[in-house]
Amino acid sequence: MQADLDRRRPGQSRITTPRKETDTCKILSGTYEGMTTGTPIHVFVPNTDQRGGDYTEMAKAYRPSHADLTYDLKYGVRSVQGGGRSSARETIGRVAAGALAKKILKLKSGVEILAFVSKVHQVVLPDDRVDYETVTLDQIESNICRCPDPEYADKMIAAIDKVRTEGNSIGGVVTCIARNVPRGLGTPVFDKLEALLAKAMLSLPASKGFEIGSGFAGTDLTGSEHNDEFYMDESGNVRTRTNRSGGVQGGISNGETIYFKVAFKPTATIGKKQNTVTRDHQDIELRTRGRHDPCVVPRAVPMVETMAALVLMDQLMAHSAQCEMFPLNLALQEPVGSANSTPVLAPDVA
Repeated sequence: MQADLDRRRPGQSRITTPRKETDTCKILSGTYEGMTTGTPIHVFVPNTDQRGGDYTEMAKAYRPSHADLTYDLKYGVRSVQGGGRSSARETIGRVAAGALAKKILKLKSGVEILAFVSKVHQVVLPDDRVDYETVTLDQIESNICRCPDPEYADKMIAAIDKVRTEGNSIGGVVTCIARNVPRGLGTPVFDKLEALLAKAMLSLPASKGFEIGSGFAGTDLTGSEHNDEFYMDESGNVRTRTNRSGGVQGGISNGETIYFKVAFKPTATIGKKQNTVTRDHQDIELRTRGRHDPCVVPRAVPMVETMAALVLMDQLMAHSAQCEMFPLNLALQEPVGSANSTPVLAPDVA
């Protein structure tokens, strides 16, 4: 848990919020001598560097493009200090739980989930600069931007530094890959795997867009150009020669690497003057104080990994309960086994 919380915490570099939080987690229940007991796990992560006074102006006026207004419209009251549930602090619980999901997925099926920054403002990492099958966590974590390409990482850091010194903010894109995902996860119609992933990603603070596989670029292709042709590999498994589907077809995982992108908007709270209105409906100029991220995407990387892990873990459990309760049709299905076990190959069908 702590390793992922450290990647999420504020104050980790000059291109994140200067707020200093160690985000040290303490497990209060649910484990014994390093093992889970099956009871709920209570994780406690205290705030140690909060400044309630930084939110004085925001108590009276709405920050443009923030949740201040809509929370008032819905509830008639809101948490001013820190932003309440609209704050990215709420993702601590997600990341802690996601660490467990990632471990279970790895132990059960060898699933590996990695995310990295692929765009900051107008600095775009070309897709061919990263091999989704071989990129490593060490490459991603080699710089403060979490971009696995050093050349583009430097450009992204420079772009964030520029707006940081100007009191402004910029957005970006996080790419996520999931390797070794078992076949058969997801269900038709309403709970398609890509639909669940999209919902999870768009629940993250500041997220504004989601695409999987070829995404919107796929609309530029014809069917013959876009289709992923099948073939039999040397182990007797059905594979695809290309992966424009992003590892999901018909809402169900096909065993290929799942990859998708999540867009994050510029941080709403900035140090520049902006026109807004007060809670009593007066037009004013607002300059906010506080310590906020000039770009959220470097810290969003572990959050995206977390939500992917939680979705895949849910779907793995659902698949095991629904499809492995009775004997499998081994001519077509394969059991979800340990990462160290050899998959059962389909027998010959007369």
